[in-house]
Amino acid sequence: MRTGISIVLISLTLLSCTKDSLDRIPEAYVNYRITIQEFNIKNKNGLLLVNKMDNTGVAGLIIYRRADNAYVAFDRCSSVNPQTRCAVVPDDPNLTATDPCSGAKFSLFDGSPVKAPAKRPLKEYKVIISNFEISVLN
Repeated sequence: MRTGISIVLISLTLLSCTKDSLDRIPEAYVNYRITIQEFNIKNKNGLLLVNKMDNTGVAGLIIYRRADNAYVAFDRCSSVNPQTRCAVVPDDPNLTATDPCSGAKFSLFDGSPVKAPAKRPLKEYKVIISNFEISVLN
Protein backbone atom coordinates (compact mmCIF):
# COMPACT_ATOMS: atom_id res chain seq x y z
CA MET A 1 0.00 0.00 0.00
CA ARG A 2 2.78 2.46 0.92
CA THR A 3 4.60 1.65 -2.32
CA GLY A 4 1.47 2.51 -4.32
CA ILE A 5 1.04 5.84 -2.50
CA SER A 6 4.73 6.64 -3.02
CA ILE A 7 4.45 5.95 -6.76
CA VAL A 8 1.38 8.19 -7.04
CA LEU A 9 3.08 11.03 -5.13
CA ILE A 10 6.25 10.80 -7.24
CA SER A 11 4.17 10.75 -10.44
CA LEU A 12 2.22 13.82 -9.38
CA THR A 13 5.44 15.64 -8.53
CA LEU A 14 6.95 14.87 -11.93
CA LEU A 15 3.79 15.85 -13.78
CA SER A 16 3.64 19.21 -11.99
CA CYS A 17 6.98 20.20 -13.56
CA THR A 18 5.53 20.58 -17.02
CA LYS A 19 6.82 22.70 -19.88
CA ASP A 20 4.06 25.20 -19.07
CA SER A 21 5.72 26.12 -15.78
CA LEU A 22 9.07 26.51 -17.58
CA ASP A 23 7.52 28.95 -20.08
CA ARG A 24 6.55 31.48 -17.43
CA ILE A 25 8.59 34.59 -16.74
CA PRO A 26 10.20 34.06 -13.33
CA GLU A 27 9.19 36.14 -10.35
CA ALA A 28 11.57 38.99 -9.52
CA TYR A 29 11.38 41.74 -6.94
CA VAL A 30 10.56 45.12 -8.49
CA ASN A 31 10.78 48.45 -6.68
CA TYR A 32 11.85 51.15 -9.13
CA ARG A 33 11.18 54.87 -8.69
CA ILE A 34 11.79 57.85 -10.94
CA THR A 35 10.49 61.41 -10.77
CA ILE A 36 8.11 62.48 -13.52
CA GLN A 37 10.54 65.27 -14.40
CA GLU A 38 13.40 62.78 -14.79
CA PHE A 39 11.16 60.47 -16.86
CA ASN A 40 10.29 63.42 -19.13
CA ILE A 41 14.00 64.16 -19.63
CA LYS A 42 15.12 60.55 -20.21
CA ASN A 43 12.20 59.12 -22.21
CA LYS A 44 12.14 58.80 -25.97
CA ASN A 45 8.64 59.35 -27.38
CA GLY A 46 7.04 58.36 -24.08
CA LEU A 47 9.17 55.27 -23.56
CA LEU A 48 11.92 54.64 -21.02
CA LEU A 49 14.11 51.54 -20.99
CA VAL A 50 15.59 50.58 -17.62
CA ASN A 51 18.48 48.16 -17.86
CA LYS A 52 18.67 45.17 -15.55
CA MET A 53 19.90 46.12 -12.10
CA ASP A 54 18.69 45.53 -8.56
CA ASN A 55 14.91 45.69 -8.17
CA THR A 56 14.17 46.02 -11.89
CA GLY A 57 12.71 42.65 -12.80
CA VAL A 58 14.16 39.76 -14.74
CA ALA A 59 15.61 41.58 -17.78
CA GLY A 60 15.01 45.24 -16.94
CA LEU A 61 11.91 47.38 -17.42
CA ILE A 62 9.99 49.21 -20.12
CA ILE A 63 7.99 52.15 -18.78
CA TYR A 64 5.60 53.53 -21.38
CA ARG A 65 3.35 56.60 -21.32
CA ARG A 66 0.41 55.70 -23.53
CA ALA A 67 -1.50 58.16 -25.70
CA ASP A 68 -4.17 58.38 -22.97
CA ASN A 69 -1.40 59.59 -20.57
CA ALA A 70 -1.58 56.41 -18.48
CA TYR A 71 1.72 54.78 -17.57
CA VAL A 72 2.36 51.05 -17.95
CA ALA A 73 5.44 49.04 -17.05
CA PHE A 74 6.56 45.66 -18.33
CA ASP A 75 9.48 43.35 -17.69
CA ARG A 76 11.74 43.35 -20.73
CA CYS A 77 12.06 39.55 -20.48
CA SER A 78 10.31 37.99 -23.46
CA SER A 79 7.57 35.48 -22.70
CA VAL A 80 8.99 33.29 -25.50
CA ASN A 81 11.61 31.02 -23.91
CA PRO A 82 11.88 33.20 -20.78
CA GLN A 83 14.66 31.02 -19.38
CA THR A 84 16.98 32.72 -21.92
CA ARG A 85 16.12 36.14 -20.40
CA CYS A 86 16.10 37.75 -23.84
CA ALA A 87 15.24 41.46 -23.43
CA VAL A 88 12.64 42.89 -25.81
CA VAL A 89 13.58 46.01 -27.76
CA PRO A 90 11.05 48.75 -28.66
CA ASP A 91 10.25 49.27 -32.32
CA ASP A 92 10.02 52.64 -34.02
CA PRO A 93 7.39 54.04 -33.60
CA ASN A 94 6.94 52.91 -30.01
CA LEU A 95 3.80 50.84 -30.46
CA THR A 96 5.41 47.41 -30.22
CA ALA A 97 8.53 45.72 -28.86
CA THR A 98 10.40 42.86 -30.51
CA ASP A 99 12.15 39.87 -28.99
CA PRO A 100 15.46 39.84 -30.92
CA CYS A 101 15.99 36.15 -30.09
CA SER A 102 12.72 34.81 -31.56
CA GLY A 103 11.25 37.65 -33.64
CA ALA A 104 8.08 37.75 -31.50
CA LYS A 105 6.34 41.12 -31.10
CA PHE A 106 4.35 42.56 -28.20
CA SER A 107 2.03 45.55 -27.90
CA LEU A 108 3.31 48.27 -25.57
CA PHE A 109 -0.27 49.38 -24.90
CA ASP A 110 -1.03 46.29 -22.82
CA GLY A 111 1.86 43.83 -23.32
CA SER A 112 -0.19 41.42 -25.42
CA PRO A 113 1.47 39.27 -28.08
CA VAL A 114 0.97 40.55 -31.64
CA LYS A 115 3.29 38.29 -33.67
CA ALA A 116 4.16 34.60 -33.36
CA PRO A 117 5.80 32.74 -31.78
CA ALA A 118 4.58 34.81 -28.82
CA LYS A 119 1.53 33.34 -27.09
CA ARG A 120 1.72 35.04 -23.69
CA PRO A 121 1.89 38.72 -22.80
CA LEU A 122 4.84 40.50 -21.30
CA LYS A 123 4.85 40.52 -17.50
CA GLU A 124 3.18 43.74 -16.35
CA TYR A 125 4.00 45.52 -13.10
CA LYS A 126 1.94 47.93 -11.04
CA VAL A 127 2.56 51.65 -11.70
CA ILE A 128 1.72 54.22 -9.02
CA ILE A 129 1.90 57.96 -9.66
CA SER A 130 2.17 60.11 -6.55
CA ASN A 131 3.97 63.25 -5.40
CA PHE A 132 5.57 63.82 -8.81
CA GLU A 133 7.03 60.30 -8.78
CA ILE A 134 6.47 57.17 -10.84
CA SER A 135 6.82 53.94 -8.85
CA VAL A 136 6.95 50.53 -10.50
CA LEU A 137 6.25 47.71 -8.06
CA ASN A 138 5.13 44.13 -7.80
